[in-house]
Amino acid sequence: MPSQHNANAHAHAQKPADAGFEADFAALLADIRSGVIERDRDRVLPVEQIRALQALGFGSRRLPSESGGAGDSVEQFFDKLIRLAAADSNVAHAFRGHIGFVDEVLLEPDSPRRRTWLDRVAKGDLVGNAQSERQATTQITTTLTREGDQLALTGTKYYTTGSIFSDWIQLSALVEDEFVDVIAPATHPGVLSVDDWDGFGQRLTGSGTTTFVDVPVSPDDVRPYTTDGVREVYLSAVFQLVLLAVVAGILHSALDDTTAFVRARRRTFGVSGESLPREDPLVQSVVGELSSAAWAARALVLSTARELDAVSRAQQSGGADIDSVRAVQFTAYRAQQIVLPLALKATGELFEVGGASAVSSNLGLDRHWRNVRTIASHNPAVQRRRALGDFVLNDRLPVWGTTRSDAEQPVSTGAKR
Repeated sequence: MPSQHNANAHAHAQKPADAGFEADFAALLADIRSGVIERDRDRVLPVEQIRALQALGFGSRRLPSESGGAGDSVEQFFDKLIRLAAADSNVAHAFRGHIGFVDEVLLEPDSPRRRTWLDRVAKGDLVGNAQSERQATTQITTTLTREGDQLALTGTKYYTTGSIFSDWIQLSALVEDEFVDVIAPATHPGVLSVDDWDGFGQRLTGSGTTTFVDVPVSPDDVRPYTTDGVREVYLSAVFQLVLLAVVAGILHSALDDTTAFVRARRRTFGVSGESLPREDPLVQSVVGELSSAAWAARALVLSTARELDAVSRAQQSGGADIDSVRAVQFTAYRAQQIVLPLALKATGELFEVGGASAVSSNLGLDRHWRNVRTIASHNPAVQRRRALGDFVLNDRLPVWGTTRSDAEQPVSTGAKR
């Protein structure tokens, strides 16, 4: 039965940004990892785990110290995100909308709105994401209606990653004849998030259905939708890189699980008597490939994060050049073409280390491939590959998630976020 969660239950007691963060973070990751197989098997949403991360200040790490954060660079934060994904890929993925939102706020010039949101994030508020709708076309049907100075939000969104855990939800909507970005309070009685995601992987990210019924929205939290400019191009790279960071974490988790499984075994299939699998050349080859895939994925994610760092700094100090932003966007999607095939192959072949015993549900090794395969279906790599080739051959810029005839309206396929 689909489960539901009321975000009103959030607690925001938060530790100072760097008071023993690393030690506490490592301990929390160990605790998160200890129950990951059972949560996946029994479909238990990681509500307490996400609360603990927010109480530790994970969601505010990117904020500068003067705004209550730790001043993490993009690379530093994504290193932590990979480690979190290695503990539980669902928990890391659930932060995707929040991560993009925080970087979006950081790109903005100083204003009362920016300071309000920096303060909320610093206090531990979590922001979910709700862009997609189940429509035959890309038309958005969620609407904002005006009554005097008041705005009310009504509509239904799907694949609303992280929203079931959140205090605020960022989404797209239509007000009169204008498409807008909206931030709505997740704690309002008119908001209901249901855990009805039926995919075979990443089942605990809160990527279910969220409905809004006459939810009041502050005019300060409504902005015109745009498809171009530094902000949108930069954020598309951030959102893609989050997915790749989660995959990198999955690979490290798969390597740890496979290594532990092999080291404990005393018998190799087809060999009489005791024959340690860890000494078997074929098993060593499988583990070696998995190790290489985990290293490569992490290296690509962090190198791309360094490029994003440069763009973020340039934008915050006076404005980034759109060509440099476009270049790092392409870097993220080129990394996608490398990381995903590596991960799918490695997590599919890890079962060769143990024969039938490796598919035991108690081990949960299958979750690694299921989770990678599910993430690989987001922003499909095959579409990105063709668009990248078109750009190289014909110098034609891609319009991600839209056709050239509807490039001025938001998509409802999830590609925007």
